[in-house]
Amino acid sequence: MKILIVEDEPKTAAFVQRGFAEEGFVVDVATDGADGLHLATTGDYDAIVLDVMLPQRDGWSVLQAIREHRPDQPVILLTALDAVSHRVKGLTAGADDYLVKPFAFSELHARVRNLLRRTPVRRAEELNYDDLEMDRARHRAARSGQPIDLAPQEYRLLEYLLRHPGEVLTRTRLAEQVWDMNFDGDSNVVDVAVRRLRRKVDDPFEHKLIHTIRGVGYVLERRD
Repeated sequence: MKILIVEDEPKTAAFVQRGFAEEGFVVDVATDGADGLHLATTGDYDAIVLDVMLPQRDGWSVLQAIREHRPDQPVILLTALDAVSHRVKGLTAGADDYLVKPFAFSELHARVRNLLRRTPVRRAEELNYDDLEMDRARHRAARSGQPIDLAPQEYRLLEYLLRHPGEVLTRTRLAEQVWDMNFDGDSNVVDVAVRRLRRKVDDPFEHKLIHTIRGVGYVLERRD
Protein backbone atom coordinates (compact mmCIF):
# COMPACT_ATOMS: atom_id res chain seq x y z
CA MET A 1 0.00 0.00 0.00
CA LYS A 2 1.21 3.51 -0.83
CA ILE A 3 -0.01 6.64 0.93
CA LEU A 4 0.59 10.38 0.49
CA ILE A 5 0.69 12.69 3.52
CA VAL A 6 0.23 16.41 2.77
CA GLU A 7 1.06 18.19 6.03
CA ASP A 8 3.11 21.33 6.69
CA GLU A 9 3.69 20.85 10.44
CA PRO A 10 6.99 18.93 10.65
CA LYS A 11 6.27 17.02 13.88
CA THR A 12 2.83 15.91 12.72
CA ALA A 13 4.16 14.90 9.29
CA ALA A 14 7.01 12.88 10.84
CA PHE A 15 4.62 11.28 13.36
CA VAL A 16 2.16 10.17 10.69
CA GLN A 17 4.89 9.08 8.27
CA ARG A 18 6.56 6.92 10.91
CA GLY A 19 3.26 5.40 11.97
CA PHE A 20 2.23 4.32 8.48
CA ALA A 21 5.75 3.11 7.65
CA GLU A 22 5.65 0.88 10.72
CA GLU A 23 2.34 -0.51 9.46
CA GLY A 24 3.97 -1.52 6.18
CA PHE A 25 2.92 1.40 3.97
CA VAL A 26 5.18 3.16 1.49
CA VAL A 27 4.84 6.83 2.50
CA ASP A 28 5.45 10.06 0.58
CA VAL A 29 5.23 13.44 2.33
CA ALA A 30 4.54 16.89 0.87
CA THR A 31 4.83 19.98 3.07
CA ASP A 32 2.77 22.43 1.02
CA GLY A 33 -0.31 22.38 -1.18
CA ALA A 34 1.47 22.85 -4.49
CA ASP A 35 3.82 19.89 -3.97
CA GLY A 36 0.96 17.86 -2.56
CA LEU A 37 -1.18 18.39 -5.63
CA HIS A 38 1.72 17.54 -7.94
CA LEU A 39 2.35 14.25 -6.17
CA ALA A 40 -1.37 13.47 -5.91
CA THR A 41 -1.91 13.86 -9.65
CA THR A 42 1.30 12.23 -10.87
CA GLY A 43 1.74 9.45 -8.32
CA ASP A 44 -0.27 6.31 -7.71
CA TYR A 45 -1.60 6.27 -4.13
CA ASP A 46 -4.03 4.01 -2.34
CA ALA A 47 -4.99 6.91 -0.07
CA ILE A 48 -4.14 10.57 0.57
CA VAL A 49 -4.17 12.25 3.99
CA LEU A 50 -4.58 15.96 3.32
CA ASP A 51 -4.27 18.87 5.75
CA VAL A 52 -6.49 21.88 5.09
CA MET A 53 -4.35 24.78 6.31
CA LEU A 54 -1.36 24.58 3.96
CA PRO A 55 1.10 27.11 2.51
CA GLN A 56 1.01 28.01 -1.20
CA ARG A 57 -2.31 26.27 -1.80
CA ASP A 58 -4.91 25.31 0.82
CA GLY A 59 -6.34 21.85 1.18
CA TRP A 60 -9.77 22.84 -0.14
CA SER A 61 -8.38 23.81 -3.53
CA VAL A 62 -6.02 20.80 -3.56
CA LEU A 63 -8.99 18.50 -2.91
CA GLN A 64 -10.99 20.16 -5.68
CA ALA A 65 -8.14 19.73 -8.16
CA ILE A 66 -7.63 16.09 -7.14
CA ARG A 67 -11.32 15.40 -7.76
CA GLU A 68 -11.07 16.97 -11.22
CA HIS A 69 -8.14 14.74 -12.17
CA ARG A 70 -8.95 11.59 -10.19
CA PRO A 71 -12.59 11.42 -9.04
CA ASP A 72 -12.13 8.07 -7.27
CA GLN A 73 -8.96 8.86 -5.32
CA PRO A 74 -9.52 8.11 -1.59
CA VAL A 75 -8.83 11.28 0.45
CA ILE A 76 -9.04 11.92 4.19
CA LEU A 77 -8.90 15.53 5.42
CA LEU A 78 -6.79 16.06 8.54
CA THR A 79 -7.24 19.49 10.13
CA ALA A 80 -7.63 21.58 13.28
CA LEU A 81 -10.84 23.11 11.86
CA ASP A 82 -13.44 21.29 13.94
CA ALA A 83 -16.64 23.29 13.33
CA VAL A 84 -19.54 21.34 11.87
CA SER A 85 -19.58 23.77 8.93
CA HIS A 86 -15.97 22.88 8.12
CA ARG A 87 -16.70 19.17 8.25
CA VAL A 88 -19.69 19.60 5.98
CA LYS A 89 -17.61 21.71 3.60
CA GLY A 90 -14.91 19.04 3.44
CA LEU A 91 -17.29 16.15 2.84
CA THR A 92 -19.30 18.16 0.32
CA ALA A 93 -16.09 19.04 -1.52
CA GLY A 94 -15.41 15.34 -2.01
CA ALA A 95 -13.43 14.16 1.01
CA ASP A 96 -14.09 10.53 1.92
CA ASP A 97 -13.50 11.18 5.62
CA TYR A 98 -12.57 14.01 8.00
CA LEU A 99 -10.40 13.74 11.13
CA VAL A 100 -9.86 16.63 13.54
CA LYS A 101 -6.54 17.44 15.22
CA PRO A 102 -5.29 16.49 17.77
CA PHE A 103 -5.78 12.84 16.94
CA ALA A 104 -4.46 9.40 17.82
CA PHE A 105 -2.56 7.68 15.04
CA SER A 106 -4.48 4.48 15.77
CA GLU A 107 -7.70 6.25 14.80
CA LEU A 108 -6.20 7.67 11.58
CA HIS A 109 -4.82 4.26 10.67
CA ALA A 110 -8.20 2.64 11.34
CA ARG A 111 -9.98 5.22 9.21
CA VAL A 112 -7.58 4.70 6.30
CA ARG A 113 -7.94 0.92 6.54
CA ASN A 114 -11.71 1.24 6.69
CA LEU A 115 -11.71 3.52 3.66
CA LEU A 116 -9.58 1.08 1.68
CA ARG A 117 -11.92 -1.77 2.61
CA ARG A 118 -14.91 0.26 1.46
CA THR A 119 -13.33 1.13 -1.88
CA PRO A 120 -11.80 -2.07 -3.30
CA VAL A 121 -12.84 -1.17 -6.84
CA ARG A 122 -10.69 1.96 -6.84
CA ARG A 123 -7.75 -0.09 -8.07
CA ALA A 124 -9.09 -2.19 -10.90
CA GLU A 125 -8.13 -5.85 -10.90
CA GLU A 126 -8.02 -5.86 -14.71
CA LEU A 127 -6.01 -3.35 -16.74
CA ASN A 128 -6.26 -3.16 -20.52
CA TYR A 129 -4.80 -1.15 -23.36
CA ASP A 130 -5.26 -2.10 -27.01
CA ASP A 131 -4.60 -5.89 -27.09
CA LEU A 132 -2.50 -5.79 -23.91
CA GLU A 133 -4.16 -7.14 -20.76
CA MET A 134 -3.23 -7.53 -17.11
CA ASP A 135 -5.16 -9.52 -14.53
CA ARG A 136 -3.91 -8.32 -11.14
CA ALA A 137 -5.95 -10.86 -9.20
CA ARG A 138 -4.16 -13.73 -10.95
CA HIS A 139 -0.89 -11.84 -11.45
CA ARG A 140 -0.97 -12.50 -15.20
CA ALA A 141 -0.32 -10.48 -18.33
CA ALA A 142 -1.11 -11.26 -21.97
CA ARG A 143 -1.09 -9.67 -25.38
CA SER A 144 -3.44 -10.79 -28.15
CA GLY A 145 -4.33 -13.66 -25.85
CA GLN A 146 -0.72 -14.85 -25.59
CA PRO A 147 0.60 -15.08 -22.00
CA ILE A 148 3.62 -12.92 -21.16
CA ASP A 149 6.04 -14.23 -18.55
CA LEU A 150 7.23 -11.25 -16.51
CA ALA A 151 9.73 -10.90 -13.70
CA PRO A 152 8.37 -9.05 -10.63
CA GLN A 153 10.00 -5.73 -11.55
CA GLU A 154 8.81 -6.00 -15.15
CA TYR A 155 5.31 -6.70 -13.89
CA ARG A 156 5.31 -3.57 -11.70
CA LEU A 157 6.67 -1.48 -14.56
CA LEU A 158 4.03 -2.73 -16.97
CA GLU A 159 1.29 -2.17 -14.39
CA TYR A 160 2.37 1.45 -13.97
CA LEU A 161 2.44 1.99 -17.74
CA LEU A 162 -1.05 0.48 -18.03
CA ARG A 163 -2.33 2.83 -15.34
CA HIS A 164 -1.09 5.83 -17.34
CA PRO A 165 -1.66 5.10 -21.06
CA GLY A 166 -0.89 7.97 -23.40
CA GLU A 167 0.94 9.83 -20.64
CA VAL A 168 4.64 10.62 -21.02
CA LEU A 169 6.37 9.15 -17.97
CA THR A 170 9.80 10.53 -17.12
CA ARG A 171 12.62 8.29 -15.95
CA THR A 172 12.54 10.11 -12.60
CA ARG A 173 8.85 9.40 -12.14
CA LEU A 174 9.25 5.74 -13.08
CA ALA A 175 12.16 5.34 -10.68
CA GLU A 176 10.18 6.92 -7.85
CA GLN A 177 6.91 5.08 -8.48
CA VAL A 178 8.12 1.65 -9.62
CA TRP A 179 11.43 1.31 -7.76
CA ASP A 180 10.60 3.68 -4.88
CA MET A 181 13.99 5.36 -5.22
CA ASN A 182 15.50 8.70 -6.19
CA PHE A 183 16.61 8.68 -9.81
CA ASP A 184 20.30 9.08 -10.49
CA GLY A 185 20.77 10.67 -13.90
CA ASP A 186 23.79 8.44 -14.53
CA SER A 187 21.84 5.27 -13.78
CA ASN A 188 20.40 3.17 -16.60
CA VAL A 189 18.19 0.98 -14.40
CA VAL A 190 14.98 2.35 -15.95
CA ASP A 191 16.20 2.04 -19.53
CA VAL A 192 17.41 -1.53 -18.98
CA ALA A 193 14.09 -2.53 -17.45
CA VAL A 194 12.13 -0.97 -20.31
CA ARG A 195 14.30 -2.76 -22.90
CA ARG A 196 13.63 -6.09 -21.19
CA LEU A 197 9.93 -5.38 -21.02
CA ARG A 198 9.82 -4.44 -24.70
CA ARG A 199 11.37 -7.75 -25.69
CA LYS A 200 8.38 -9.49 -24.19
CA VAL A 201 5.55 -7.02 -24.81
CA ASP A 202 6.50 -5.51 -28.19
CA ASP A 203 9.10 -7.52 -30.10
CA PRO A 204 6.87 -10.53 -30.92
CA PHE A 205 4.07 -8.27 -32.22
CA GLU A 206 3.58 -6.04 -35.25
CA HIS A 207 2.25 -2.98 -33.42
CA LYS A 208 4.59 -1.51 -30.83
CA LEU A 209 3.09 -0.01 -27.67
CA ILE A 210 6.04 1.20 -25.57
CA HIS A 211 7.72 4.23 -27.16
CA THR A 212 10.72 6.34 -26.18
CA ILE A 213 10.33 10.09 -25.82
CA ARG A 214 13.92 11.12 -26.44
CA GLY A 215 15.47 12.97 -23.51
CA VAL A 216 12.33 12.58 -21.39
CA GLY A 217 11.09 9.04 -20.81
CA TYR A 218 8.49 6.62 -22.14
CA VAL A 219 4.86 6.42 -23.16
CA LEU A 220 2.43 3.51 -23.65
CA GLU A 221 0.40 4.18 -26.78
CA ARG A 222 -0.43 2.62 -30.13
CA ARG A 223 0.95 4.40 -33.18
CA ASP A 224 -0.41 3.17 -36.51
